[in-house]
Amino acid sequence: METNDTVIPAEYPELARLAWNRDPNRPIPGQEALGLYEANWRHVAAEALSARERDLIAGLVARFGNGHLLTTK
Repeated sequence: METNDTVIPAEYPELARLAWNRDPNRPIPGQEALGLYEANWRHVAAEALSARERDLIAGLVARFGNGHLLTTK
């Protein structure tokens, strides 16, 4: 994860797609990034996730999600 618990969506393709309505180069809080993944998981191409982005999600889940990614898919 980025320093200070922020994430730059542009550095993670699937997150950048989920953050379509904001500047993808602007850092967002890690908890907000996790919220975007969870609320929009149905739009994530899980098979296309890079190892780096999978590691990001795992780190966010461990830090902010109590070890659970909450999705409906």
